[in-house]
Amino acid sequence: MLGPLINCGALVLGGVSGTLLGRKLPARVKNALPLTCGILSASIGTTLMNKVHATPAVALALLAGACIGELLYLERGLELAISWAQRHIERILPGEQGSPRAQDFIAKYVTILVLFCASGMGIFGSIHEGMTHDANILMAKSVLDLFTAVIFAAEMGASVTLIAIPQVLIQGILYFSAHLVVPLTSPAMLADFSAVGGVIMLATGLRICGIKIFPIVNMLPSLALILPISVVWIRFFG
Repeated sequence: MLGPLINCGALVLGGVSGTLLGRKLPARVKNALPLTCGILSASIGTTLMNKVHATPAVALALLAGACIGELLYLERGLELAISWAQRHIERILPGEQGSPRAQDFIAKYVTILVLFCASGMGIFGSIHEGMTHDANILMAKSVLDLFTAVIFAAEMGASVTLIAIPQVLIQGILYFSAHLVVPLTSPAMLADFSAVGGVIMLATGLRICGIKIFPIVNMLPSLALILPISVVWIRFFG
C-alpha cells in the first residue's frame, strides 16, 4: 500500500507548505500549475494506453461503461452529494452561515475534497497498484497533489491537510479490494485494464486543462467491465 501512503503524505506536505506560504504565491504560478498537471495526466494516460492487448475489448468496455454511467447519472449523483456536503459543512461553521465568505469556502473545500479523493487517476491508481503492485501512477498523482495542495492551502489554510484522512481511507479500500481480484486475472487482462485506465486519465488531463469537459465519473464503470470483457474476448478471439 505504498502509493496511498505516499499520496497522503504528499497532500499533507503540500497543505502545510501552502499554509506557510499564505498569499505570497504569485497568481501566475496558480494559473500555470494546473495546466502542467493536466498535460502530465494526459501523458501518463497515453503511456498506459500503449499496453493494450485487445483493443476491441477496451473499446467495448469504455463504451458500455460510459453508457451505464450516463444511465445511472453517476456524475449528477456526485454533484448532489457535493450539495449535501455543502449544506452539512455550513452547519458546523460558527457565526458565518450564509455569508459570501463561508459559501465560497465551502464550495471550494468540497470541490478539492472530490478532486483529491474521487478523481479518476486516484481510483484507477489505487486499483492498479492493488492488482499489479505498481505504485507509479499514485506516485505520479502524489507529485501533482503536492503542488495542487500548495495552491489551495495558500488560500484556504491548514484545513486542506485534513482531506488526507478520507483520501487514504478510500484509496486503501480500493487497494485491498483489487488485491483480492489478482488471482483471477492474467497479464493480458491487466494490460487491457491499464489501457482503459489510460483513456480515463487522458480524459482527466484534457478536463483539467479545460480543453474538453469529459464526464469522468460516468466513465468509471469501465474499470469494472474491462476484466470480464477482456477474458471473454481472449477466450473466443485470442
